[in-house]
Amino acid sequence: MATPSTKRAALVTGAASGIGRAAALALARAGYHVAINYSKSEKEAKAVAEEAGRSGARTLLCRCDVADEAGVRAMLTTVGDEFGRLDVLINNAGTTAAWKPKDLESLSLEDWDRVFAVNVRGLFQVTRAAVPLLRVSKGCIVNTASIVGLRPGPQPLPYAASKAAVINLTKTLAYNLGPEIRVNAVAPGWMEGDWMQRMLKDKYEELMGRRAKLTPLRRCVTAEDVVETMMSLVQSNRFVTGEVIVIDGGFSSST
Repeated sequence: MATPSTKRAALVTGAASGIGRAAALALARAGYHVAINYSKSEKEAKAVAEEAGRSGARTLLCRCDVADEAGVRAMLTTVGDEFGRLDVLINNAGTTAAWKPKDLESLSLEDWDRVFAVNVRGLFQVTRAAVPLLRVSKGCIVNTASIVGLRPGPQPLPYAASKAAVINLTKTLAYNLGPEIRVNAVAPGWMEGDWMQRMLKDKYEELMGRRAKLTPLRRCVTAEDVVETMMSLVQSNRFVTGEVIVIDGGFSSST
């Protein structure tokens, strides 16, 4: 392992786009070295690393499927060797499955297993491999959950169930990893961007507009909204652990 740096270090999984990208860039701006994990989107991950580097961060590109235990262990070894420490873990990598709403037969069990392998087992595997470094730094973990892990929604069943599992894992890990490591989660509502565009397809503009009108703050969530809360959990809120913060502009509290 490298000699520990005086500059804090973070690992963001699923950092090539969306929330992960925004988190990696926010951490770089806040003075962290950043390990940028991705599975397939190499071009996008390199672009994130270049932008983070312009903020003064040393970056590390980590190609790894978080569902692959050996790959995860190797990734955390590399992070330790490169940075000599780890202060923040953002468990953001996630995937979903296609289905026809209310048609249970349209769900592939292979897709179900893949969603849980990435969203649940992958989160656990990365966390477990990161614990030795995080214990030394008395670091923190922020998991990306979803509002559909807390209440019914139009997301595919395995995705919603996996995010409910993430919420339970967050609370259980917080209990087991304290007092050295804090563990919290964010649960975004409908978020602007590519993910919801893929889910809603040609109805994206119509349905997102309708959701915005029903939201007290009159718009849908952005990746930057989510990361603002993540950074608050990372840099402040030192006596907060085991919490899941809903970020949906008040929609869930008004319906």
